[in-house]
Amino acid sequence: MTDAAALPGQPRDAVRSGPATERAVNVLAPNASPMTLDGTNTWIVAEPGSDLAVVIDPGPLDDGHLRAVVDTAEKAGRRIALTLLTHGHADHAEGASRFAEITGTRVRALDPALRLGDEGLGAGDVVTVGGLELRVVPTPGHTADSLSFHLPADQAVLTGDTVLGRGTTLVAHPDGRLGEYLASLRRLRSLTVDDGVHTVLPGHGPVLEDAQGAVDFYLAHRANRLAQVETAVENGHRTAEAVVAHVYADVDRSLWPAAELSVRAQLDYLGEHGLI
Repeated sequence: MTDAAALPGQPRDAVRSGPATERAVNVLAPNASPMTLDGTNTWIVAEPGSDLAVVIDPGPLDDGHLRAVVDTAEKAGRRIALTLLTHGHADHAEGASRFAEITGTRVRALDPALRLGDEGLGAGDVVTVGGLELRVVPTPGHTADSLSFHLPADQAVLTGDTVLGRGTTLVAHPDGRLGEYLASLRRLRSLTVDDGVHTVLPGHGPVLEDAQGAVDFYLAHRANRLAQVETAVENGHRTAEAVVAHVYADVDRSLWPAAELSVRAQLDYLGEHGLI
């Protein structure tokens, strides 16, 4: 879900299709909404000089968008050789099967139900195509199957919905779990400290040039929201609905159903740790 707060290094311009780093090009899907921001960022990633490319998150089942992704790659003299998914939500993955038909590619994902081909994705995997190297980073929490992809040559990380370019992310209870999400944020922060990552290529919203600042903001935001939920419960707001009305009073009501999922994840977390 989104939040009114700005992230460090966040431009205010509208998100557009086009190059983001030396190796990554965005093709923006036409599915803008309060939950998807400007739309889904479909990433074409390729090594300079290579005629092969990887696509991450083909996006919704929209033939116009899927063919625009293929056209963008072909105009750069590249053939799409592989499709990867950050997670299974429809705005990222619904078009994957159709995209595989159009391109003749395999689809690799953590969830076996989303794969087309024998190979999945998991911790420690390194994907190599045409000289390109992508390192798989498990980042569960938004969903159980969420992955990020470290692009070391560009000092960048493709985060799917784990870190957005604007606002904050929904921990989608019951599949998403807050404890796992916080651990994933810390894992991403270690990339900024130990591996020199400074750019976030998100699944929605603008590119972020201060990766460490963005992750620190997310961690602080989560700690603040968690404290607010704990206080709300202590003050007698016992149900998720009551907590949402109290804690998310400043958030657009159209987002309250999503906020309720996040609150349920926070309540579970607080209960697991004996805090309520």
